[in-house]
Amino acid sequence: MRITQGTFSFLPDLTPAQVRAQIQYALDQGWAVSVEYTDDPHPRNTYWEMWGPPMFDLRDAAGVYGEVEACRAANPGLYVRVNAFDSTRGWETVRLSFIVQRPEKEDGFRLDRTEGEGRTQRYAIQSRAYAAR
Repeated sequence: MRITQGTFSFLPDLTPAQVRAQIQYALDQGWAVSVEYTDDPHPRNTYWEMWGPPMFDLRDAAGVYGEVEACRAANPGLYVRVNAFDSTRGWETVRLSFIVQRPEKEDGFRLDRTEGEGRTQRYAIQSRAYAAR
């Protein structure tokens, strides 16, 4: 199962040149770029681990891409994503977010359904990776 979160998630993985081009696009817009990683890509897990602080002052994609590569090397088998933040309106808004590394095998999720009083049904998304632990 392929996790489909963020921009480009329904496309094949981006090549290094395409990743650098997207980073340069974000920088050209004046957006700050950050790199994050996780082993739990649950849709409600919006707080991935940060790979250093956001890069507010960089204007060259090579510097950001170097951090992407360092994060990949330090976290093989985990998800790595790039975020671009726009602060032009006085608050940080994510304008672009895309996954740049995935584990070879993505466990995916399962949908758990429970029935309650009066035929009420509740649903929960459970990570298969954590269910197997």
